[in-house]
Amino acid sequence: MASPAVTRTVRPLEGLHLAASGPPGLTGPALEHLVLLGARAEAGTGARPEPADPRDGRTARISLSGGDFDRQDATVSWSAHRASGMTDEATVQAATGIMAVHGRRDGAPRGLAVDYAATATGVLAVQGLLAGLLAQARGGRAAGVTTSADRAGLLAVSQYLAAAGADEGEAAELAPGGPPFTSADGILFELETLDPGAWAAFWRALEAPFDAVRAGWRPFQFRYATACAPFPTALHGTARTHTWRRIEVAAAASGAEVCRLRTLAERAAEQDGAAPWTLAPYGFGHRPRATHRNPVAPAPARPLAGLTVLEAGRRIQAPLAAHLLGLLGADVVRIEPPGGDPLRGMPPACSGISARWLALNRGKRAVEVDIKSAADRRRLRQMAAGADVFLHNWAPGKAAALGLDSVHLAAVNPALVYSYTGGWAGRIPGAPMGTDFMVQARTGVGEAARPQDEAPAPSLMTLLDVLGGLLGAEAVLAGLLLRERSGGAGVRVDSSLLGAADALTAPALRRARRGEDPRRAAGFRRPLRTADGWITPTDTCAPAAAAYDLRELPNAEALAQLRAHGLSATAVTADPAALHHDPRFPGSISRDAHGAPAVPDPWSFL
Repeated sequence: MASPAVTRTVRPLEGLHLAASGPPGLTGPALEHLVLLGARAEAGTGARPEPADPRDGRTARISLSGGDFDRQDATVSWSAHRASGMTDEATVQAATGIMAVHGRRDGAPRGLAVDYAATATGVLAVQGLLAGLLAQARGGRAAGVTTSADRAGLLAVSQYLAAAGADEGEAAELAPGGPPFTSADGILFELETLDPGAWAAFWRALEAPFDAVRAGWRPFQFRYATACAPFPTALHGTARTHTWRRIEVAAAASGAEVCRLRTLAERAAEQDGAAPWTLAPYGFGHRPRATHRNPVAPAPARPLAGLTVLEAGRRIQAPLAAHLLGLLGADVVRIEPPGGDPLRGMPPACSGISARWLALNRGKRAVEVDIKSAADRRRLRQMAAGADVFLHNWAPGKAAALGLDSVHLAAVNPALVYSYTGGWAGRIPGAPMGTDFMVQARTGVGEAARPQDEAPAPSLMTLLDVLGGLLGAEAVLAGLLLRERSGGAGVRVDSSLLGAADALTAPALRRARRGEDPRRAAGFRRPLRTADGWITPTDTCAPAAAAYDLRELPNAEALAQLRAHGLSATAVTADPAALHHDPRFPGSISRDAHGAPAVPDPWSFL
């Protein structure tokens, strides 16, 4: 088809009609985002659409049409394989390893009381729809996209899976333990610092035993990688001997940061209702494409082919966003410091390269740039002049101080989509450091992730870094589509871990605003012990399944007994390494050129 007509829109989906059918658990998050991006829902399309086919409650269908586009369709399911036994959030968490990773700090699999896989799936569905529309706008054809919650789950645990299949063992112990800490006056709090000196100074100020302080740094440092932090018990004991005020003083003096665990009710009371991202066009008016760009036509399976992404990302959030854009066909150029990204050497390794690093960065080209050097900053600006996207997650204010903020790069490339994936989006006055676990603590995720009979605790699985990366890629795709529909003008897009937290806890926050208990009931998504492992019933079957004593039955017999009574359940993957040979994921887990485990692309384009 011909490229859709240029419009003067400030939202990329303005003028498009949205229709959906299927289970609300699969469609809800996607519909919310599509409406925020400007799509107009047809009558009957809402938060609780009816199944598309009365015989099929496991598949959702979402379509966008109008605005001179051919209809773009997305099919969303719980599992890519109908016989897998994954039919809802609980069974997807169990099978994909989410329960195993989240449960490491407890010493046994635990279900997240939030709908993490479904939320991620909704974002992936929106990404697929935006990518398809973008391909059409660039002269390609409409291609249906499919995605599933099990693929979202595998993507969420991809770093842990890669580490489990590496050539060497973990650099830190995998054992129960971790924050939050508790003060003498009963305040639960999270601690954060990236500096071992600040860590030591904080605990010295509280008079913690020297050996415990020294032994605690390594598990604390690696908790982002291992999803557990087996600290010496003396550190928890030390915290319990000091008031919250004393702990705040120690943190301020040492350079470490602490954050009290906020409740969902507190977050609901202050929430501003902002979207999980913002899109700000630089202006309207067509700017012809630079003649040196390769006019590659987008193919159905690679809708971003011919586009170049510059990524200056650290850790997880921005690298994952760029990784997803690369899977969609973009040429991703990773900006690394002189000597390369130090995380390339983070154990465990495959063929000498960090398995975790490969999970987020395989397939990218790397260019070393010293952003402290004026000459290298000029070189980076020259690279941005020929790129389509510049993506980073530097500390707040760093880009402006370096002369690499959106206003600076727009001067050399008015068509650039400038993307910042940060922590707080400037929406929380006096916010602490914008890292995954601190944002979890500040926004009530620590409470939402656990049922009523468990103490609030941020998950040590990097929930928000991963979901923030997904939202970052979604925002870039929205910005690219907006650029195409508004005549080629560049767009600044901002996303954040705060946006990820609000998207994840949205149902709980709605319950809190209605005056209901925002937390799930006691025992919610708690796996059932068997003689040789764990099984998890679907959420609807869980109350009845809990009445059976399955502890002396092996998994296969326990599942058969529940099925005989009309109850649905699946086995819990207790070790991500077992996913390689799990019959519920036939052919899904592969190995990359370095031998590192690789999960399947989260979408398929037809």
